[in-house]
Amino acid sequence: MTEAAAPVAAGPARMRVSRGPWATAFRKLGQDRAAMAALVMLALIVAACLMAPLYAAHVARIDPFSSNLSGSITLDGVDVPVMQAETEGLGLGTTPIGPTWTGQYLFGADGQGRDVMARLLYGGQNSLLIAGASMAITLVLAAVVGIVAGFFGGWIDLVLSRLLDILWAFPVFLLAISLSVVTISHGLVLGPVTIASDSLLLPILIIGLVYIPYVARPIRGQVMQLKRSEFVLAAIGLGVPRPRILLVDILPNVASTLIVFAPLTMALNMIVESALSFLSIGVQSPQASWGTIIEDGQGLLYTRPLVAILPGIAVVLTVVALNVFGDGVRDALDPKAKLRMKG
Repeated sequence: MTEAAAPVAAGPARMRVSRGPWATAFRKLGQDRAAMAALVMLALIVAACLMAPLYAAHVARIDPFSSNLSGSITLDGVDVPVMQAETEGLGLGTTPIGPTWTGQYLFGADGQGRDVMARLLYGGQNSLLIAGASMAITLVLAAVVGIVAGFFGGWIDLVLSRLLDILWAFPVFLLAISLSVVTISHGLVLGPVTIASDSLLLPILIIGLVYIPYVARPIRGQVMQLKRSEFVLAAIGLGVPRPRILLVDILPNVASTLIVFAPLTMALNMIVESALSFLSIGVQSPQASWGTIIEDGQGLLYTRPLVAILPGIAVVLTVVALNVFGDGVRDALDPKAKLRMKG
């Protein structure tokens, strides 16, 4: 009876051991005040951007994507034009209304008479969507390439590694700009599928592609180490199908690395998206992102600086929060990583 009971006790014990590292990691992450503060900031930013339609309809009461050069608003019972006549120099031209600190035009208008706050929230939706979707594409493709190259080796590893080297040889921004310039005028044709030049899929695909080598290489190296581990060699010796080994033995062991890369990759993607949109080769009109709003406010830096400063602050806060949260995730999943980086 004692010998028969031993396997029954061993089963739950193994399950507890397998769940232990993840439970410990979540507990450590929850105890990291900086990471939790960053997560709260990210949640507030996402929630605010999701409220964009409600803000535009019920607070700003204006279409943030249509010009309003001849419009006016009522302030303290007085009708005030959105585009005000210049009072300096020769008095030529107009200047957008400044911050009203009330519902409509809370932070003023841009050069087209559009509500800056409403556009900021809508632009945040696109910036977060592009950064998050391109991050998912990067991680999925990098995981596939890294796992396949590291596990199968031989000519498969040689071909995939050389493709990664080609992408690695290009500076990230130069590659992203080159791909954007090529596709922005005529769109992208992938067999029967045509992606329009003003579609958000273009920046998502381009940004998702350029960071694949930076994630696939560490995954490949980790898989090569796992391939020589006892449990993988035992599975191969028992004749377990290779797809099952990849899904059951390899993928769960590289999942923590992918999770660590997720917030850091999203932060990098947001910076690239903002740069491309600022150069007018990212998100296209009439849609907006934080990068396009910064570009819109470039000519108003001396008269209405908030038009460009606010989306810049939004990008900085989001990227900093993602990096701080990413550091917390890294330390929770791999406490030795911090020591290795210092060494």
